[in-house]
Amino acid sequence: MALFRTPQVVLFTRDIDRASAFYRALGFDEVFRTPTTGTPIHVDLALDGHRLGLATETSTREDHGLDPVADGQRAAVVLWTDDVAAAYARLVENGATAVAEPSPWLGRLVIAWAEDPDGHLVQVVQDAGDQ
Repeated sequence: MALFRTPQVVLFTRDIDRASAFYRALGFDEVFRTPTTGTPIHVDLALDGHRLGLATETSTREDHGLDPVADGQRAAVVLWTDDVAAAYARLVENGATAVAEPSPWLGRLVIAWAEDPDGHLVQVVQDAGDQ
């Protein structure tokens, strides 16, 4: 029997409604929210079987006694795509801050970087053979 299963990344946010709207606009589906009415303190979103959680900075401090960091480049959400240029444009259209435009990397990938509304990095990646 495996000790661990179903990994998930949780990002801390100061504005959970804005953060969840951003990821839903990219194609993530909301699969969990608490509380179910009003402004949530935690939202889970899923895309292609992978889960991304969003937790409010306030709830994480008050409910769990932790000291979360809710802004800056602490982690990256990596999204694979067949068209980095279009995916990068979609990120920016939906409120991401442009960081680095599409460019080749390692001779086999094309990547671009943006920041979500909380400053978390979002990288879009394409296999260069898919161009």
